[in-house]
Amino acid sequence: MPVISVTLLPGYRPEVQHRLVQRLAVTARSVIAAAEAGTTVFIQEVSTYQRDGQVFTGGGAARPVASEVVTSFLNALAVRDLDLAATHLSANFAMVFPNNVQINTLQELVEWSRPRYRSIQKTIHHLDESWRGDGAVVYASGHLSGVFHNGDTFEGIRFIDRFEVVDGKIERQGVWNDLEAYKMIHAA
Repeated sequence: MPVISVTLLPGYRPEVQHRLVQRLAVTARSVIAAAEAGTTVFIQEVSTYQRDGQVFTGGGAARPVASEVVTSFLNALAVRDLDLAATHLSANFAMVFPNNVQINTLQELVEWSRPRYRSIQKTIHHLDESWRGDGAVVYASGHLSGVFHNGDTFEGIRFIDRFEVVDGKIERQGVWNDLEAYKMIHAA
């Protein structure tokens, strides 16, 4: 049964510490076949320490929760608040659709979408977040619904979006969905 001790400088909010112990416990159980009930993680704080000849007395910044960044972005898009949605994007943002269509701005997205449908909405069923050195990968999956230009409605179209989030900004969004397959089936 793993027991993990973390030493932090003061200044981290309780919710950040809570997230840290939860993720460390999950990480340990992903490597060690240990029961959740037997995995212990605790944090202790020290007032100061020295490293490389410098004295430190406070902790650094906490990273935002990547799935919350993605949710805020998608919610802003859903209400067509492009200015708010853009605040969640990095300067080198790229969105890649099926057939390797790459879009780099939300205005490009609006123009590209305009001839495809009148409206589209995402219903998210799952958000899965994983972490890597400098950020996180978030998968959002669910169903699309909306209205084509001819007035026909659609619903229940599967989608998966893969987001790469670094320092609280979305750098890349990969988009996969069954919309083209749906159009082919219903055009026949």
